[in-house]
Amino acid sequence: MRVLVIVPAYNEERNLPGVLRALHEHAPFADVCVVDDGSSDATAEVAASHGATVLQAPINLGIGGAMQTGYLWAQRRGYDAAVQIDGDGQHDPRFIPAALAPLRDGVADVVIGSRFLGEDAGGFRSTAARRAGIRYLCWLLRLTNGVRVTDPTSGFRATGRAAIALYAKSYPSDYPEPEAIAVAQRSGLRVVEVPVRMAAREHGESSIGTLGALYYFVKVSLSILLLPGAP
Repeated sequence: MRVLVIVPAYNEERNLPGVLRALHEHAPFADVCVVDDGSSDATAEVAASHGATVLQAPINLGIGGAMQTGYLWAQRRGYDAAVQIDGDGQHDPRFIPAALAPLRDGVADVVIGSRFLGEDAGGFRSTAARRAGIRYLCWLLRLTNGVRVTDPTSGFRATGRAAIALYAKSYPSDYPEPEAIAVAQRSGLRVVEVPVRMAAREHGESSIGTLGALYYFVKVSLSILLLPGAP
C-alpha cells in the first residue's frame, strides 16, 4: 500500500523538525508532503531540508484548503492511502500503522485517531470547555448522520482511495474535521476510530481562541445541519 502523509503547516518552522524526524522514524514506509499554507516563516525551507515534498500556497488557505491540496496531490499520484498529521507536533506518528490497519483490512474508508478510546486514551485532551464542545459535536453527528465517533475534532486521520477522491474534489473550509466526517458518511463511506495519544503543541499557540471557539461550534453546527441530505 502506497502511503502519503500530508502535513498541513502554517508558521510551524520550530515544530516541524521534530514532526518530520518522528515520521521518518515511525513511518519510514510513507512519503511525506508538507503543505505550507502561506507561512511567513521558514516552514517551507525546514520541510525541504528534512526531505519532504513541499507544496506552497501563495496565501493562507486555511486547514481545509491545505488539506484539499494534499488530497489532490495524493490522488494525482495514485496513492492508496493518505494520513493527516498536523504540523504542530500534537500527533504521534507511532500510531500511523494502527490508523492504516482498517484501510488495509478493507473495513473502513476513513479512520479517525481518537484520544478518548482504549488503553491508549490519555495524553493531552484540551480544556474542559473544549471537551464539552467535543461531546456536543459527537451528539450532533450521531443525530444528523447516525455516525458514532468520540473525537470528531481530531486532525489525525487516515483515508483510503475512495475518501481521497472525495476530498480531492471538495473539502470543507475553515474548521473542517467534523464536517468532513459528515460528508464521508453521507457519501456512503465507512468511518471508524482507533485509539491514539496526543500531546500539547511545544511551540506557538492554537489559532482558535475563546471567541474563535464559539465561532467554531456555531459554524460547524450550521455546516453539518445544512449539508445536502440533512434531516
